[in-house]
Order: sequence, then C-alpha cells, then structure tokens
Amino acid sequence: MGRILVGISAWSDRSLVESGFYPAGVKTPSDRLRYYGQEFPVAEIDSSYHFFPTRRNLELWLQNTPEAFTFDVKAFSLFTLHPTPFGSLPRGIRDSLGGLAEHKGNLYPHHLPAEALDALWQGFARSLEAIRAAGKLGAVLFQFPPWFHPSPENLDYIGQCRDRLASYRLAVEFRVGAWLDDGHREDTLRFLREHGLTLVCVDEPQGFRSSVLPVAGVTAPLAFIRFHGRNGANWEKKGIPADERYSYLYDEKELEEWVPKIAQMAEKSAELHIIFKNKHGDYPARNARQLRLLLGL
Repeated sequence: MGRILVGISAWSDRSLVESGFYPAGVKTPSDRLRYYGQEFPVAEIDSSYHFFPTRRNLELWLQNTPEAFTFDVKAFSLFTLHPTPFGSLPRGIRDSLGGLAEHKGNLYPHHLPAEALDALWQGFARSLEAIRAAGKLGAVLFQFPPWFHPSPENLDYIGQCRDRLASYRLAVEFRVGAWLDDGHREDTLRFLREHGLTLVCVDEPQGFRSSVLPVAGVTAPLAFIRFHGRNGANWEKKGIPADERYSYLYDEKELEEWVPKIAQMAEKSAELHIIFKNKHGDYPARNARQLRLLLGL
C-alpha cells in the first residue's frame, strides 16, 4: 500500500489564520509554517498560480518545514490557460515585453512571443528544482479551466505541458465534467496513463455543467484527491470570495464514503496525496484531521 499524505491548500490563508487554528503565540509566516509542518506532512502551494515564488519565499518554505515534508505546487495561471494579468509575470519578463504593458485585459499564451513563453516555463522549472533539490517536491498541479473541454487540441496541449516539465510529476485536474463522462472517461484515463500523468480525483458539488464526477482513478505512481467541499448553492456563483464558494464542513459520514476508495487508490499507487481545499476558517484542517483518524494514520 502506498504512503498516504493528508494536508490542506494554502496554510497561510487569511481565513485559516483568523480561525484560531494557529495558537496565539504563532504569529509570523515562518512560525505558522513550522506549526503546520508539525501536524501535516504535505501542503499545497496555491500562491504559485498567481505569481512565481520568490527566492526568499522558497528559502523560507524549505527552511521551516521538516526534512520529510512535501509541497505540491500549483502551476502558474498562464500555463493552464487561465487569464493572467501582465503584472503577474516575473519582472524580467515584463521588462522584455514592455510593449504589452498597455495590453487591455488579461494575457494568454498566444499573446507572448515564443522566447518569452520559453523563458517563463524555464523560470518556473527553476523554482520547482529548488524544491526538488531539497527532497520536498510532490506534484505540479495543473488545474485547467471550465472552458477547457475534451478535444484533440487540448489533449495535445496537456502533452506539451508534460514535455515542458518532463522530469517532474504532473497532476491534472479538470473543471468540466465532460472529461470523465461516459463518452470520454476511458479515453481520458488512457491518455493520462500513457503520458505518466496523475488524475486529480475531486470531491465537489454535483449536478452542474462544471461538475466532475468523483472518479477514484489511479493513472500514475502518484495518486491525488482534492476535496473542494459540497457547497452547491455557491459553486457557480460569480463574483464571490473563494472562502464563500468553498465554505463547507464535511461530516463524518461524507468522509467515510471515501475511506474504501482511498484504500483502493493507495493499493494501486506508490503515494497518495489528499488535499482539503474547502477553505473557510479552519474547515480544511478539521476535516484533514478527521479523515486522518478515519484512515488510522
């Protein structure tokens, strides 16, 4: 049976900090990460979706976590075809693209010259390598948007991402249900297996066009589950804060539903990462603790 790691996304999320999860004396970012690392063996770096990690942040993350700690890193928004503000690009890239500073709206890969896009991928890989060199890199999480539908072109793009980061473990999360519906599921799973890519299994509200079925599939040595909560009332609402969209506290019965699935996935994988994304107050930490007990960890 593979090793099971349970943790949460965004250990420094303001809602979590304000919830009382951290003791009163734990006030600085470094103190919070040290405290978090004493309880959980894995964390998801969410900020890398918005900005490249700075050298200083990388140093702090690596210095303030135990030797056996693991970071899963969310891929930069531009790489997953999400709208990306010009100001989110690293300064060196921005300086080389001065003409785009006045670009109206967000950027997508097709807005950038090939050499700038190559430089972005290479810079992101350097950040990953710093974490891997410390023995703390888990998966690189590619969370594709709801408008990223099954098609030969999009499968080819996923393959390009694999080629760009060929020496790292990539995990793929879909945000539209068609990828795992009856007509596409087998093809999707086959593609991921053939390319050594991890399917991110999700627990999320069902009944929406964007809803992805909770398929407990293992397509690579590293398996992955993310718990988004089941807040159907807010799932597709526009313009609301993330802690309202993901505000959901799982009860014990809902978590127990996953115990046999988790056991099956662990038997088929070398390692299984379970991340709680239901970020509202201390909900993710409470549910991570609860699931850990149910699993006997």
